[in-house]
Amino acid sequence: QVQLAESGGGLVQAGDSLRLTCAASGRTPSTSVMGWFRQAPGKNREFVGAIKWSDDSISFADSVKGRFTLSRDNAANTVYLQMNNLKSEDTAVYYCAAGPNRGSYFFSKESAYIYWGQGAQVTVSS
Repeated sequence: QVQLAESGGGLVQAGDSLRLTCAASGRTPSTSVMGWFRQAPGKNREFVGAIKWSDDSISFADSVKGRFTLSRDNAANTVYLQMNNLKSEDTAVYYCAAGPNRGSYFFSKESAYIYWGQGAQVTVSS
């Protein structure tokens, strides 16, 4: 069983930056891919980005490309979501998730992830 813990959420103004951290209690083949999803009030949860532990494979949703970046610290089992130029529409609860590597097609699929964090609130005021 792997546990994920997000941190770094908060209230910021539009145009500001924020970094979310996802710390994993361990790594197994079932956690080869680390993904970020978000859920805004009244909306379905949506894919934000994903990164693999083993190489530089990274994927982002079109809505955050060019503004968000992903990085990892393998030694610390930690993944970082750097969010720049935040917009009010980025307001959501952000979830970290981990799952096996089934190919890049599955990076954006919720069903591909086995473990989920508790979520971190990000609020962007305009």
